[in-house]
Amino acid sequence: MRSIGDEIQQKKFKSVYVKTEINILFTSGWIENNNNKFFKLFDISMQQFNVLRILRGQFPQPIMLGLITDRMIDKMSNATRLVEKLRIKGYVSRELNPTNRRQVDILITESGLELLAKIDQQFGTLEDKYKNLSTDEAELLNELLDKLRGTENVL
Repeated sequence: MRSIGDEIQQKKFKSVYVKTEINILFTSGWIENNNNKFFKLFDISMQQFNVLRILRGQFPQPIMLGLITDRMIDKMSNATRLVEKLRIKGYVSRELNPTNRRQVDILITESGLELLAKIDQQFGTLEDKYKNLSTDEAELLNELLDKLRGTENVL
């Protein structure tokens, strides 16, 4: 196991909190790179996968774009663009709501459900990056990350 200091070739940090910040950012990038490689096998991005999972969770009910945006992990993603790319690939459909013509209903298609089923079959590969953590350690990490996000926004 390599420490963050070894990974970025830095021996000293201004404080343990600076080291923690750098470690979280570095680890986030490491996880994202692993996820990108995995989802590339299915010709989708991690953000597109997130949208498909949100839609599957709502299935068979359609969902509005605003609700997808609210539920996305990456709040900086352009949900409109992601949904359009998924529509072009045949994984989602977009329809005007019959009772409110200003509302667009988005629904996962059968092809989208089939793609998620294929991904689910290989999802263990994606989880392999956590094999060095016991279940208790993973629970503790989740609690600590939740606690960290519980701090007031400082900016």
